[in-house]
Amino acid sequence: MDLKESIAIHINGDLGRVTVGLTIAGMLRELELDPRKVAVERNLEIVPRSSFDQMAVEEGDRLEIVHFVGGG
Repeated sequence: MDLKESIAIHINGDLGRVTVGLTIAGMLRELELDPRKVAVERNLEIVPRSSFDQMAVEEGDRLEIVHFVGGG
């Protein structure tokens, strides 16, 4: 059994765990979210979509993830 080390973070106000060493993009993939359809705020700062692949998720981060919904 492959056990990966995880860290505790807050996602939309709820405590959650993700794999150590993930970027924002990696976390979104782990959460099965399409990075093209979400906005992410990390510790009260908006994360530019262009930074998703470089910005690391760290222990204790407070993330707000907003889904865009189309319609008309």
